[in-house]
Amino acid sequence: MGPLPFLGAALASAAAVFAAGVAIGNEYVYFASYTVAQYIVLATAWNILGGYTGYVNFGAAGFFAIGAYTSVVLHKTMSLPLLLMIPIGGLVTGLIGLMMGYLTLRLRGVFFAIATLALAIVLHTLIINWSFVGGARGAYIIRPREVMLFASYSQYLFAIMLLLAALAVATARWVERSRLGRGLAAIRDDETAAECSGVPTLKLKLVATTLSGFLMGIAGAPFPYYVSYVDPAGAFNLAYGVNSIAMPLIGGMSSWIGPLIGALLLGTLQQVATVTISSSVNLLLVGVLLVAFVTLAPNGIVGLFEKARKKKSDG
Repeated sequence: MGPLPFLGAALASAAAVFAAGVAIGNEYVYFASYTVAQYIVLATAWNILGGYTGYVNFGAAGFFAIGAYTSVVLHKTMSLPLLLMIPIGGLVTGLIGLMMGYLTLRLRGVFFAIATLALAIVLHTLIINWSFVGGARGAYIIRPREVMLFASYSQYLFAIMLLLAALAVATARWVERSRLGRGLAAIRDDETAAECSGVPTLKLKLVATTLSGFLMGIAGAPFPYYVSYVDPAGAFNLAYGVNSIAMPLIGGMSSWIGPLIGALLLGTLQQVATVTISSSVNLLLVGVLLVAFVTLAPNGIVGLFEKARKKKSDG
């Protein structure tokens, strides 16, 4: 399935959500669907580095937040339209991903993971002490009341994030089936052997950190317009980092479709729990599902289907 079928699926999903929102008469439908689509982008972005390459990134919330604060800066300085802010936010976080990779990719395993967590803490500290973007107080964003072709700004934001999700998934599928993806898989399986075989490991890892950072940035860029108020506690929320890791693990890190499945499953469950119980249950859901899948299905939902298909073919 190439980019065009993904775009068709995104448009079909948008039509279904719009119809549900009109039928129910509640704007929360669009906000909840936006959040699920946002997690598809984040989970897919994390998997490019963590799943394909085998380098665990604990700094996803930092990249997401920098994408959001890039929009805040652009809003305050130039009042650019959101559709221009999104790629700029991605370019900024992609550059940060490149610099992070250059400084840390010689580390492996837990040392690399700790370095990415440290980066997120450094970025959080910088934002807290940057008064131009509100510092610890946060900043308000006044979004337009109307937007062409959409009944509300919530619908507009959801449509944008759904297209970004389709772009992220299509990109991950292309990476997986390309020469880049084969090189990243070789690094994940045995980096030393890959180097001995002539694979340019550092170059490929830098591409992975840059691409992963870019996608996380475009996920965060619309965030200030989604909440209308952004502060460090909200932008650097632990949930973004935890869900970005948990969703690919639950769905399956071996394939582009794994993060998509994990984000749809876990994201939907979290939104239902938020409405019916409390948003504080969300991280509990993540913990329970992670323990269950790590214990019973370490290769995720995709691994379960592959195992069942193999067993059926052997039988």
